Amino acid sequence: MYTALEHEAMHQETLLYMWHRLPHAQKRKPEGLQYEIGDQPPGNQTVRVPTGDATLGAPRGGVRFGWDNEFQEHHVHVPPFDVDVHNVTNAAFLEFVNAGGYSNRELWSSEGWDWLQADGVSHPAFWVQRDGQWFWRGMFDDIRLPQAWPVYVSHAEASAYARWRGRRLPTEAEYHRAAFGTPAGDERLYPWGHEPPDASRGNLDFQQWEPVPVGSRPAGASAWGVHDLVGNGWEWTSSVFGPFEGFRPMASYPEYSADFFDGQHYVMKGASPGTARELVRRSFRNWFRPNYPYVYATFRTAVSSQPSAD
Repeated sequence: MYTALEHEAMHQETLLYMWHRLPHAQKRKPEGLQYEIGDQPPGNQTVRVPTGDATLGAPRGGVRFGWDNEFQEHHVHVPPFDVDVHNVTNAAFLEFVNAGGYSNRELWSSEGWDWLQADGVSHPAFWVQRDGQWFWRGMFDDIRLPQAWPVYVSHAEASAYARWRGRRLPTEAEYHRAAFGTPAGDERLYPWGHEPPDASRGNLDFQQWEPVPVGSRPAGASAWGVHDLVGNGWEWTSSVFGPFEGFRPMASYPEYSADFFDGQHYVMKGASPGTARELVRRSFRNWFRPNYPYVYATFRTAVSSQPSAD
């Protein structure tokens, strides 16, 4: 039963990706729809997360339901790292675009560069330009590019931007450490604690048709003060999607994960505005190919840091 219910929720979000690409004239905008545009975006703030362990996966029998790629629970030692407090905004990514990031071969992987050349990619798929002005391609409107919204991009674009800043994407384990770890050494079920997700803690569960400004749900911040780790956009990681030790294909859907253990998909964590709250759990893993540009996926950057002298 849970297999069918959760898979249906996933397809509802995927359907939104397709609807988003339809011409606006083919859709009916809800009456009175308002967008949270926000003001000036925050600067490039970072926080240092010290050495510690992160728990990935879930114990068999320890959760009501989990997909086969969520098992088995295990602990990963995570060296210290610095991570962005906020997701990369449209304003920050626009600097990369204006600096010629899409034409700088040194910033891109071979696969990413081939994709740019083959598809003529020169900006995020959620952006459109008219008369020299950038707009956000929304579900129902082209919106003057909201500077404080998180940028939605492919893994290839996120990686190139991170290299441009002299940084990188976090690993799956680093995401867990930043999201669920605490200075006291314990771990939370959610970034904000153990209470279930609600509208005050993240933009998810179909509350909004579009993103909201980064940092506008401060009740959802992690113990380290990192914002929007759940909601407002899936988070790209640098980790290739693969099985955890002890992986067993689920009997009712054996190809669900195994068909994608091909070294060509990357793990995403968190949730987007179109993610059902039932999918928001610490062990849940999403994944896509690095050049898929239509998913509601944002990112933040990280860099390894030196252990403390204490």
